[in-house]
Amino acid sequence: MDAQVRKLFERYEQLFRKSLAGDADMDEVASVYASAFIAASPAGVMVGNNDDQFKQAMEQGYAHYRAIGTKEMRIRDVRISPIDEHHCVAHVAWTSIYARKDGPDVTIDFDVHYLVQKLGGEPKVFGWVSGDEREVLRKHGIG
Repeated sequence: MDAQVRKLFERYEQLFRKSLAGDADMDEVASVYASAFIAASPAGVMVGNNDDQFKQAMEQGYAHYRAIGTKEMRIRDVRISPIDEHHCVAHVAWTSIYARKDGPDVTIDFDVHYLVQKLGGEPKVFGWVSGDEREVLRKHGIG
């Protein structure tokens, strides 16, 4: 399952890049996710469904990233912790680069821990745990 999960995140990274360029198909982005998911951060826990509302929220999220000057989002590393034959946690180390009007680009490294399930076909993300993105961006003068 390791190779398939790594391939899933390579695809996700490519889709993120296309989205930053304003050239993403939200159906394709949504195909990375399971039919339902859970997300946890210091802001709390959220549950959702992979539906039209989710696709719209993802599209708005990418628009926000473009608006705050996100130039690039790339994966530095993927470490996989198996849970059982169908589930794992993918610890993904990201690097993001932001353009600033009043100075040089800002590079921020961060980690997101994704819950991944593989039932028959391709693996899908069914959850993630992340840090306080807004606070990190604020500390770097972004947003």
